[in-house]
Amino acid sequence: MNTVLLLGRTGQVGWELERSLQPLGRVVACARSEADLSRPETLRALVERVRPDVIVNAAAYTAVDAAEQEEDLAYRINADGPAVLAEAARELNAWLVHYSTDYVFDGTRGPYSETDATRPLNAYGRTKRAGEEAIAAAGCKHVILRTSWVYGARGKNFLNTMLRLAREQEVLRVVDDQIGAPTWSRTIADVTAAILTRLDERRFSPDMSGIYHLASQGETSWYGFARLIIEETRSLRESSPRIEAISTEAYPLPAQRPRDSRLDCRKLTEIFRLTFPTWQDAARLCFKDSLVK
Repeated sequence: MNTVLLLGRTGQVGWELERSLQPLGRVVACARSEADLSRPETLRALVERVRPDVIVNAAAYTAVDAAEQEEDLAYRINADGPAVLAEAARELNAWLVHYSTDYVFDGTRGPYSETDATRPLNAYGRTKRAGEEAIAAAGCKHVILRTSWVYGARGKNFLNTMLRLAREQEVLRVVDDQIGAPTWSRTIADVTAAILTRLDERRFSPDMSGIYHLASQGETSWYGFARLIIEETRSLRESSPRIEAISTEAYPLPAQRPRDSRLDCRKLTEIFRLTFPTWQDAARLCFKDSLVK
């Protein structure tokens, strides 16, 4: 493997990927100014210029609630852009790694396997599912990694929101009836690098293309995650807020969320011989990272 083209370098997953992918070869990392998925027509020229062996697309429209009003824009970024990348990858015989979401499921019963029927409840989930379908239809070699509840030391995510609110408020009201697995962006990046290493070693053939689930082990609610965040980062504050568990109905948002979006990750474990940390262990490692202020 000689050249990796990374899109979305400034995002929480892309920032970690730029580090994790370095041992694989030359990494051409692009921010939105250099690779804008909202303008899919511009992407083919970038791929033809770089001529990568692997395209890793960490760029996405992830504003779940805003997507209810901006579904056309979300579709361009999450479906049309990946479709162009997939077509360009097919022409170069390159691998495409793309990230999707647990929100392609309706949350009526988890954990979900890769073969379970999808039924997105919101515009974000619909556009991400459309991206999955477009990549598969293009016929390129691809690995689509569905992940869940992504957080990291940088960017807009639940962890950083809780840390900010803990400094500003005495009581945090957090939803306790949505269940999933918080997944550290660094875990996603490191697993991606491990997958590509195995592909490069020719231990796996193009028929390994497809969708895989990638999430931390275990499960919790947003309330459970918030409790761990507050307890483990207590030293960062003069005082700690009280956390109150509430129902989804008590915290209405524009986009409906799945109640149980747990992912069954056995396929990725069995095929690529990889294991994942528990959500608690990964979170504690993230808290210890020097970037968490």
